[in-house]
Amino acid sequence: MNSLDPATGKVFWSHPWDVRAGLTVATPRLAGDLLLLSSFYTSSKCFKLNAPKPAATLQWEGKSFSEKNTDTLHSLMSTPFIENGHLYGVCSYGQLRCLKLETGERLWETFAATTGDKPVRWANAFLVKQADRFFLANEQGDLIIAKLTPKGYEELSRTSLLKPTTTDPRRAVVWSHPAFADHCVFARNDEEIVCVSLKK
Repeated sequence: MNSLDPATGKVFWSHPWDVRAGLTVATPRLAGDLLLLSSFYTSSKCFKLNAPKPAATLQWEGKSFSEKNTDTLHSLMSTPFIENGHLYGVCSYGQLRCLKLETGERLWETFAATTGDKPVRWANAFLVKQADRFFLANEQGDLIIAKLTPKGYEELSRTSLLKPTTTDPRRAVVWSHPAFADHCVFARNDEEIVCVSLKK
């Protein structure tokens, strides 16, 4: 992992990270001076940035290099969300988790938004914040409205948008991120694109 001067390409700082199969799909997240990165096989790393130098020190990192026996967060496709010092994201087998950003300590996890009740490899949901709630688009084609807080997961509503059609993981899934505009959600599978009103 490298930090570069955008004007010259000069390396500001560098940190080694052994990533299997290049699986670092989740977008890095910045909250204040903390930078979070997550990977499917090799867990997460959080860096404390020193902008004036510029430099970075490792704040914490996951110790697990197993997709099954996970510790912090092993994101595959879903980019985690950071809010008020807490991290919300989907781990390698569909565990929606809340962690303390400063330490990586896990506060809770649930399968309610992804698989319902059990671990499933690569199970996924995309998280989009809207006002005081989240929209979660899961791989079963559901759109869920929920509150995510350090105290837990509170589902407010759920509807089916699309049928799962992609069979790459040996099961039918929807693995496309939704888009939102003009009080509507736009979602697609391999057969169709739908526009669904979010107006009450």
